Order: sequence, then C-alpha cells, then structure tokens
Amino acid sequence: MHSVSTSDVPADVPADVLGRAIRLLVLVGEHPHGITLSALARESGVPVSTSHRLVNSLCREGLVEFEAAGKRYKPGLRLFQLGQQAGQVYGFAGTALPVMQRVTRQTEEATLMSVLDGTRHLYVHYVDGPQPVGVRSDPGRHGPLHCTSMGKVLMAFAPDDVRTDLLERVDLTPHGPNSITDRDALRAAVARAAERGYATADEEHHRGLRAVAVPVLRPDGSVFAALSTAAPAFRRSVDDLVALVPLLQSAASELGVRLPAR
Repeated sequence: MHSVSTSDVPADVPADVLGRAIRLLVLVGEHPHGITLSALARESGVPVSTSHRLVNSLCREGLVEFEAAGKRYKPGLRLFQLGQQAGQVYGFAGTALPVMQRVTRQTEEATLMSVLDGTRHLYVHYVDGPQPVGVRSDPGRHGPLHCTSMGKVLMAFAPDDVRTDLLERVDLTPHGPNSITDRDALRAAVARAAERGYATADEEHHRGLRAVAVPVLRPDGSVFAALSTAAPAFRRSVDDLVALVPLLQSAASELGVRLPAR
C-alpha cells in the first residue's frame, strides 16, 4: 500500500484533525463514483493511516459509505441529506428549479446555475434539455472561472476587491481549444461581461461546447449566482446563445428577488 509520510504532506494540509476530516469528506464528495484510500491519501496529502482512521469515522456517521467490492469510499446518504437541506436553505430546489425548468422549456437546452466558491465556481443546480445530444452537469462539482461563461460573470459582478484578487489568482490552465491563458485577455473578457451584462464561452471549457451566462443579482445589486444556457456547438452558434440573454436575464431577475438571503 502506498503511504505518505508526514514530511511529504503539503504545506496547505490542515494541521488539525477536524480540518483533515473535512478535506477527506470534500474529496469523497467530489468523487460520486467512489475513491480508493490510496487516492484519498494522495489527493489530500493526509497520510494513509490517518486517512483510514478519519474516513472510517465519517463512515460511522453515515457521511461516507465504503463499497467493499471495489474498496472505494463514496458519499453517504447523510451527506446527501445535508446537501438537500442546504439546497433548501439557499432556495436552489424549491425556488430555482421551477424557474430553470421554464427556461429549458423555452430554450430546449440545458440550464445551469453556479455560485462563486473561492477561485472556482460550484455547480448548484442543473436542468437537462430535451435534445438527444446535450450538455450534462453534476451539481456539487466545481468548474474553472477563466474558461466558463458563469465563471466570467461571477468575477465580473463580484465586489471590486474580490474581482481584483481573482483576476490575479485564478488558474489559467487550458481546458478547451479556446481557453483563455493570458491574464490580460481574461481581464478584458471580464470587463466586457461587466459592460454587457452577460458572458459567453466558445469551446473554452470543453471542445464542442458553447454557453452564455448572466448574473443573478440581489435587489441591492450584489451577485448571488450565475445562470447559464449551454449547448453543443454544432447546434448553437454564439449568436444563437446571445439571443437568449433577455430570457435568461428575465429569469435571473425573478430569482434575484425570490431566492432567500445567503
């Protein structure tokens, strides 16, 4: 079995037990199909013996389940329950879902919602489109900011200090053929999004995928989330998606009023 010595632990690994347990729980949550103990230790930087002890404690609480056949740890039902409760608090299920379903009925494409989470965005809701070929997303997973329409919008409408910090710190790893990899180009794209009130992504996150996003703003003007329509490039041009901006903005305005305070 592969082990990670204490000297190998990265500097950003929490020193406290609770912090390490939370890191392991987050990693399990990011692998809905399961993750092995050795992979948990490697990705978390927490030694195997410690990872084993902590993840078994999470299993006892129902937050994690151990699949004996594949020797993999998966999210437990208790974690799902907590996620559902959090979704209700933020209004993602009861409030956002009906609005997003209506948008999808009108666009016949997938509708997605994300919130800013550090230097990434977190997918919080998704409505599948009716087309046989479409875009899929997994709520609870993270996405990059620099190469997604929602990421650009979330940066564009973030408070000035947050936006300035993000533009300096976000990772510019290329994900698709048109990913932005230059920081000045990213600043320009975010400035355009702020000016226009929407952002697009043209095969930036994935090859063959295009998207457009608008901000969901509170009545006080602060950004709460981003709302997006995404579609295969063969079916929708960028101009097609931009034509949907008024529809998305109308839905976003409704959500900005109806979603509960964070």
